[in-house]
Amino acid sequence: MISKNVKVEVALREEDRPIAFLVQMASQFESKILFETGNKQVNVKSMMGMMSLGLDLDRLEDLTVVADGADEEEAVSKIEGYLTKGA
Repeated sequence: MISKNVKVEVALREEDRPIAFLVQMASQFESKILFETGNKQVNVKSMMGMMSLGLDLDRLEDLTVVADGADEEEAVSKIEGYLTKGA
């Protein structure tokens, strides 16, 4: 299992749908992938889970990405790349 604290700096446009994109991206990996912020933890592969987090990437600054499985390093790397792409 690996865990990485990410400084979220996504440059979002009005038409972007980051939650749907992240769910789709995470679903490509075998690993279990979680987002942790504050006292909340959600499964990134679950649209309902992500929505229940109330994830607003425009306002979120710190997020921990946790992955556990065969492709955990690649999963965290790809998700981190998306979350930090537009500063």
